[in-house]
Amino acid sequence: MTETFKIVIPMAGWGTRMRPHTFSKPKPLVSVAGKTTLEHLLDMFKTMPDPENLEYVFIVGPFLGELQIPAFIKEKYPEIKAHYVVQTEMKGQSHALWLAREYLHGPMQMVFSDTLIETDFSFLAHETADSVAWVMPVPDPRRFGVAEVGRDGYVTRFIEKPQTIENNLVIAGCYYFREGRELIAAIEEQFKRNITLKNEFFLADAMTIMIEHGMKIRTHEISTWLDTGTIEATLDTNKILLEKRGAEEQRFKGSKVEIIKPVAIHETAEINDSKIGPYASIGANCIISNSAISESVLEAGCEIQDSALTRSLIGKQVKVRGRGDGQVIQLNVGDSSEVLL
Repeated sequence: MTETFKIVIPMAGWGTRMRPHTFSKPKPLVSVAGKTTLEHLLDMFKTMPDPENLEYVFIVGPFLGELQIPAFIKEKYPEIKAHYVVQTEMKGQSHALWLAREYLHGPMQMVFSDTLIETDFSFLAHETADSVAWVMPVPDPRRFGVAEVGRDGYVTRFIEKPQTIENNLVIAGCYYFREGRELIAAIEEQFKRNITLKNEFFLADAMTIMIEHGMKIRTHEISTWLDTGTIEATLDTNKILLEKRGAEEQRFKGSKVEIIKPVAIHETAEINDSKIGPYASIGANCIISNSAISESVLEAGCEIQDSALTRSLIGKQVKVRGRGDGQVIQLNVGDSSEVLL
């Protein structure tokens, strides 16, 4: 019997850069371009070989993550086989994977929850390398991990947060491993050597140990890598995803609405006497009146009245009431809040 292919998604971080939204929900459940980040992430795996032979391993944080992620998956993706592991101590990427070690045998794909890339995974059906790291050149790689590639095309080492910018081949947070047990063995050696950066165990160091043991790791270059790890990055990603979505027909309730595409408007939204777009994402059951919304994400159940918003991220069940004077403002408001301008 062929061993199932594991897709591992660590998402246990506190999401501090996405507050106040992550005070009430885990970061992967924040919306962007009409869907949650997690839904966009799971869409990436539609090109996986043998899709009927997949298992998902979600490494979640305590409280919000362990309560909301399983419920979300059960509701939205009842057909998938999913396992959940709780990381209560934030000791880094390698530590998160080690906690999930009982599931990590056979081939596996790992991708961080705030990483959205454009790639076709179908080639993995014939991959011969021990591991593949997805990479993309960037102007300044110093806040990322980078791959150093030798003349034979294989990675010689990984460097986490390099001090210089000569090597700009940044790891995009997506990896394939031919055998999960080999990764876990390298992580356990990383623990024994106590190889850390700022008291965290980074995956790049475990993969360098794999190379030391003679394993062949190659890179797979991509040209599109979107980030949902900060407010500004999420709004930028919203814009890019809506551009790719194009000028789709929008259906919603209401009248006297000017639409400047591209936008994403849920069919249950009610909009009157307003201008929507460009690059606006309007969630389910939103009520908007006498307002202008551009380059913004409004999550489900928002009520916006007499306001002009741009570059705003508005959580669920938020009420914003402006003065109707046309002054354009930028807001970052978490779930269940009320703003009077």
